[in-house]
Amino acid sequence: MREFLLSSSILSALASGVTLLRRTLRGPLTWQVWLLWASWVISLVLAIAAVMEKRKP
Repeated sequence: MREFLLSSSILSALASGVTLLRRTLRGPLTWQVWLLWASWVISLVLAIAAVMEKRKP
């Protein structure tokens, strides 16, 4: 669990998620916002996969 919390890639993805959430709440919900959410999910999945790959012996 500590590997996930201290990983810079996951921290970066979470920080960008907070920024994206703020933008979503402030502005209109357009197709560009949906693309931003899709790219954020992809980056989060890739960050988690990188941490899991690093944990393998």
